[in-house]
Order: sequence, then C-alpha cells, then structure tokens
Amino acid sequence: MSKEPSVAQKMIGDVAPKLAELTDTVLFGDVWERKELSKRDRSLVTVAALVAMNRPEQLRFHLDKALENGLKKEELIEVITHLAFYSGWPNAMTAIMTAKEQFVKRDAAK
Repeated sequence: MSKEPSVAQKMIGDVAPKLAELTDTVLFGDVWERKELSKRDRSLVTVAALVAMNRPEQLRFHLDKALENGLKKEELIEVITHLAFYSGWPNAMTAIMTAKEQFVKRDAAK
C-alpha cells in the first residue's frame, strides 16, 4: 500500500527530492515533534518569524498550520499587528493581506 505524497513531495519532490525528504523527515518529522514546545507554540513562533522576515509564500502554509494547531484567527491578527512595530509596517501589511487571503480561502473551503 503506497503512502500519499507529502505536501513537500507534491510541491518540490520532482525538482528537489532531497529538500523534500529533509522537510518531511527533519523539519516536520523531528523538529516539529520535539516535546519542549507545543505545536501551537511552534506555530506562533514560526508565524512571527515569517512575518518579521517578510516571507508570504511560507506564511500561507504556516497560517493554516497555526489554525490547525489551535491558534485563533484573532490571535494571528494580533501577532501581525504587534509585529508591525518590531519588524516593520510593510512586513505587517504584507502579512495581513496574506492572512486575509488565507482566511477567505479557508472559509470558502468549509
């Protein structure tokens, strides 16, 4: 019985199979599974880092993951608002537009 390909395998497995494998085994198979932080906390930290570094492509995925890991939309919006003063207004504006798109897309899929 074959296992369904991971998101990383579907996105980049044909071009960068080793990067996809590392994403699956090291990042999500090891780092995200460590018990020292909850998945909710890891999502909060990851979203904050992606907002601060202005990485909207990765932020899309991690906003959805954050919601799956128990964060609320209101909390994510508050993180982005808070970071406007620490990581820059343009980063926050990009992040909030990305979040708005993801929230609409997620709500439409329900």
